[in-house]
Amino acid sequence: MPRMLDVSDAVRAEIGDEEADRLLAGENAPGSYDCTSCRTPGDSEQERTSTVLFVGDETAVLAFAHASCLPSQVVQVTEEQLQGAVRSIGAVGGDPAGGEPRTSVPEQAVLGVTSGLVLIDGELHPALVVEPTSPIVRPGTTGTGDDFLPLLIEQGFMPVTELASVPPVLHGWSVLLAVGQLHAVLQPSAAGGQPVAWWQAHQPLQVTDSWRAAANKHQQVLMFAAPVGSIGRQPREDLLRDALDKAAAGGKLVAAALPLAGT
Repeated sequence: MPRMLDVSDAVRAEIGDEEADRLLAGENAPGSYDCTSCRTPGDSEQERTSTVLFVGDETAVLAFAHASCLPSQVVQVTEEQLQGAVRSIGAVGGDPAGGEPRTSVPEQAVLGVTSGLVLIDGELHPALVVEPTSPIVRPGTTGTGDDFLPLLIEQGFMPVTELASVPPVLHGWSVLLAVGQLHAVLQPSAAGGQPVAWWQAHQPLQVTDSWRAAANKHQQVLMFAAPVGSIGRQPREDLLRDALDKAAAGGKLVAAALPLAGT
């Protein structure tokens, strides 16, 4: 039975007409899958399904998503993210019919992102606070430590001991804001091409009018990052600020100012 698949022109250009036609005919498409956006089960025989191609520097992985979650598209990601996805594919196994493995990629859902306004030196600045939901280990290692902050420091983020001044701009990184919604945090591509998504929202996140106005005013967003358990989900900006101050005082906070991309 033909699958209810959407294959965009961009995906078709990457995988070729022959493979795209096989997918649309149901030859290489899985029936059931885990949506790469919301991570819940889907069925390409019962509901419209998008093909999403994740492309790294050397590897490409085809995944599937509910059409209501994501349109069919090509997403540039880092090779490290794809290699992690490939390892998980090997553990899960492929579709018995010979199609793409049932997996969700890339492993970006462990990053929790909160937006808020932070008062520094008498002025409000738009901020994103990033905290993983579990420890982050260095790619390629099997340790049980948490390398989240060291990895970011290697990328140019600066340790913060108090929120007394605006952190320096980290060139090459940016925050993608489109139509008043937060879409992604972008980082430089290892190959030197277009920036790739370091973090991408499963669905665009709404930000407040005051946050967006501050972002447009400063043309940059302050990004703070802390290890799991340092900040938590704070319901108010004053509580978020208190949590940031405590993390900074405890040596568990890094930050950078990221240029704004979009409006």
